[in-house]
Amino acid sequence: MVVIGLGSNQGQSREIVPRAMQALEIFAQPGSFQRSRLWQTSPVDCPADSDLFVNAAVCFEALAEVTPEGLLADLKALERDFGRGAKIVRNAPRELDLDLLIFNGERRDTQYFTLPHPRAVERLFVLAPVAEIVPGLRWPGMSTTVRELLDGLETDEQVTPLDNTASST
Repeated sequence: MVVIGLGSNQGQSREIVPRAMQALEIFAQPGSFQRSRLWQTSPVDCPADSDLFVNAAVCFEALAEVTPEGLLADLKALERDFGRGAKIVRNAPRELDLDLLIFNGERRDTQYFTLPHPRAVERLFVLAPVAEIVPGLRWPGMSTTVRELLDGLETDEQVTPLDNTASST
């Protein structure tokens, strides 16, 4: 199972995130793609004047030829296609942020990325959308499910669903 977190707080975020979700379907085995609702979330570790985010998550079974490294490169290219520029300030406003959270339970710890995503289990804006689509998924390296992680999280983050539709395609 591949799990990707999506976020945007610049531009037409409510349009960008669904379009990005649709673009990610090309990496999925037919019939395996699931998407969360859109969530409005408070900025975390961002510059003081940052706007609210639109966040979501998708999960799918990857096509056989998809690798974590290749997918990460494709995610970065997709961010650029949606207008994301070079990172100047950490967590600055952005049109699209795509985080590879989980890739089939694989682990990586390189200068380029870490799998599973190292801070995802500490972030409500990640866990709420992921729990919506795969609540029983055990987080790699932990005996805890996504739902249990969400239920045990203590944070002052604010997350609110933006619509009432979660869909699978």
